[in-house]
Amino acid sequence: MLSINNLSFYFGSRPMYYEANLHIKPKDKIGLIGANGTGKSTLLRLISGEYQPDGGNISKSGNCTIGFLNQDLLSYQSDESILSVAMQAFERQNFLQKEIDRILHKMETNYEDTDVDKLARVQDEFDALGGYTMQSEAEAILEGLGFTTADLSQPLRTFSGGWRMRVMLAKLLLQRPSLLMLDEPTNHLDLPSIEWVENYINNYEGAIIVVSHDRYFLDNTVNTIVEVTGSKLIQYSGNYTFYVEEKAMRNEIQKGAYENQQAMIRQTERFIERFKSKATKARQVQSRVKSLARLDVIDDVIDEAAKVNFKFNFGTQPGRFIMNLEDVSKAYGSKRILSGTNAVIERGDKIALIGANGKGKSTVLRIIAGTENLDGERKLGHNVIDSFFAQHQLESLDVNNTLLDELKMAGTAKLETELRSVLGCFLFTGEDVFKRIKVLSGGEKSRVALAKVLISEANFLLLDEPTNHLDMMSVNILIQALQQYEGSYVVVSHDRFFVSEIANKIWYIEDEQIKEYPGTYDEYEIWQAERQANAAPAPVEKKAEAPKVEAKTQVSDFAKKEAQKQIKKLNQKVSDLEDKISKLEENKTDLEHQLGDPAIYNDSAALAKANASYQEVQQNLAQANQDWESAMIELEEVEASIN
Repeated sequence: MLSINNLSFYFGSRPMYYEANLHIKPKDKIGLIGANGTGKSTLLRLISGEYQPDGGNISKSGNCTIGFLNQDLLSYQSDESILSVAMQAFERQNFLQKEIDRILHKMETNYEDTDVDKLARVQDEFDALGGYTMQSEAEAILEGLGFTTADLSQPLRTFSGGWRMRVMLAKLLLQRPSLLMLDEPTNHLDLPSIEWVENYINNYEGAIIVVSHDRYFLDNTVNTIVEVTGSKLIQYSGNYTFYVEEKAMRNEIQKGAYENQQAMIRQTERFIERFKSKATKARQVQSRVKSLARLDVIDDVIDEAAKVNFKFNFGTQPGRFIMNLEDVSKAYGSKRILSGTNAVIERGDKIALIGANGKGKSTVLRIIAGTENLDGERKLGHNVIDSFFAQHQLESLDVNNTLLDELKMAGTAKLETELRSVLGCFLFTGEDVFKRIKVLSGGEKSRVALAKVLISEANFLLLDEPTNHLDMMSVNILIQALQQYEGSYVVVSHDRFFVSEIANKIWYIEDEQIKEYPGTYDEYEIWQAERQANAAPAPVEKKAEAPKVEAKTQVSDFAKKEAQKQIKKLNQKVSDLEDKISKLEENKTDLEHQLGDPAIYNDSAALAKANASYQEVQQNLAQANQDWESAMIELEEVEASIN
């Protein structure tokens, strides 16, 4: 489908790619990985034609179409509704719809036989391309990405960059290109939307290349990993977990081959040095010199598993309680986030605050930080020193400072050698420490800002989406730093691997309350799956005298009664929809008979009315069938939960 042959591309004198090769087949699901700055996004731009290669070529089959979701789309704005923007994907269908409207309008005043033929052809094509269901399809994808039905009619301009990116993703998915390229799609998605995209990709019929630092996302969506390293494209036939295992094996083999070759080179060089002055050995010496010149040198293995050896200390120990939130309420106008909720953070708590966007995670973080107005009481514990990291704080970095100067501004008494050590932990080595902030990429700025937070000697950290724009190596460094950190923290993140590695408690917002699961993310997922399967309410703290078995029986009986009520309602809904579908099909048959009568073509007004009615019936029938399928799926799930 698409072939990259001996690709070379330079930024100035620096080779991003040199004689790189890759072949993409239909239905390939490729995860493109590599450190920041190695050229992952550059490769996507080369494939899309935005950049031109300096050597080699990128060839594609004639029927190959390409869709590219890139970070530049964050700035796209429009006064059109998000539904209208998404439906721009149906370019041909939109053109045909306008053509149908034009012909019908013309036929109202100027009837011609040629128009009738043209109308029939256009309507046939429109129907074949799914024109009558395109709106419902667009609505389904937008709602899958987290928009409410009310949002669909709102102008795109009124949404933030992350939400605008979701609209552009929806538009791209509706286009169904044969090669779909996604650059960090999970940066702007919450957990439910990430899971929806995973399911969509798994069922996508075309090929996909996705750049992502989310290991769980890659494991759940791709069947091939392509690593960008050393200006080459190295392919691994499996998901990310397979890649990690396979690369470790390849590195072990390469390391052995490298060491053997180096031993042979040293032995040969000693022979040459020892006998180069002896005429009797001249032929053998020359032979060995030529063999060394012809030698295909094996590279040593680069250790990419960076280790954090710096100990992040703080001088002041806090008391037992870091913070108490008592009877806290928060609302924005009519939108209520919290209502009389309570929460406690104790020393040693490593809390991950998770959930869908719009539930108020960042608001809760600001409440804890004391930067958000609230009703209720926020009690900060004894000797608590906090430090807050959020994406907008990257803008507070002084762009004219060097990295060393910026860390010195963190207010610590650390020596320059210590600060260099910290920067080394965050992959800034050698002369990198004298780079100015203004020349850094987004990911590099994030690393600097995180380093400042971690050396601030705060004993309580608040981190809002700290892994955004970080590559996998940088995420691994942050995980190690937080695992070694002896203080407490609350982290908002949608990166499931990251959360599973750093949290010992999970917070989530439900029913306008902050609720807590006292365990790791992996344990929380298992509990949540069981909870949803049983349709049971969240566990509450039980009194010592309450028998556990009895409580479980009461919950089960309640859940069954509620499920049976829901089954009754769904059965009625299915029955009503079946009656509606039956009537719509009868109407459709009647209209087809009308349109099949040659006499109607002598009355342009009657023809236009019949055509309009026929289109309306088709749209209503498609929607009714879709509603019936959704109701049946929901009914089957509820019935399965009590069996």
